[in-house]
Amino acid sequence: MTVPLSIPAEGISQHEHARLEVMLAFEQQAFESGFRRVAGVDEAGRGPLAGPLVAGAVVLARALPGLDDSKRLTEARRETLFEELRSGAHAIGVGVVEAAELDRIGVQRANYTAMARAVAALTPPPDFLLVDGFNLPGMSQPCLRLIKGDQRSLSISAASIIAKVTRDRRMAELDREYPGYGFGQHKGYGTSAHMGALARLGPCPEHRRSFAPLADKDREGRLLLDD
Repeated sequence: MTVPLSIPAEGISQHEHARLEVMLAFEQQAFESGFRRVAGVDEAGRGPLAGPLVAGAVVLARALPGLDDSKRLTEARRETLFEELRSGAHAIGVGVVEAAELDRIGVQRANYTAMARAVAALTPPPDFLLVDGFNLPGMSQPCLRLIKGDQRSLSISAASIIAKVTRDRRMAELDREYPGYGFGQHKGYGTSAHMGALARLGPCPEHRRSFAPLADKDREGRLLLDD
């Protein structure tokens, strides 16, 4: 089939070639409808107790063998593909909502905001969006919401890698800035090690005060003060 993104003719297996064709089905549909700059959009970091929510938006210049949902890849493979995406002709946009802003506007709005910022960072702008899991309101471009889109669209897979690796690197920086919490290991998620560190050290400025159990502790503190 004719695809908007070229697939390498050599150096990959027939199985990988067929997989890439399947992963380009939604891009192909958009291409056949007259769109030319199709961006995949995905986020990382909705659930952690600390750190930013990060979104990626990617317009692929060509099919990149090995691209897949970031959760299906090893850390080393994600890092390799991240560098390949950043060093190629692909258009990359990143949007970030820090913990304090997320607390102020709520996680759902933060999700939309990070995604919109990632799309706005693409130059030139895309003309069609493939979005993982969400209808993205307020965008000038038409959007297609894809459930489990990071497993079904190559462009969304690319965006998931950009978002995940960008956020993981930021958490490694925060680990150095706020030692003792283990941000480099658990990436801000509520693991037993993280909860133990919170019990010992209390929250740092990068913790999301609107998330349980931090929000519950804040409420308990206010109740005690009210008494």
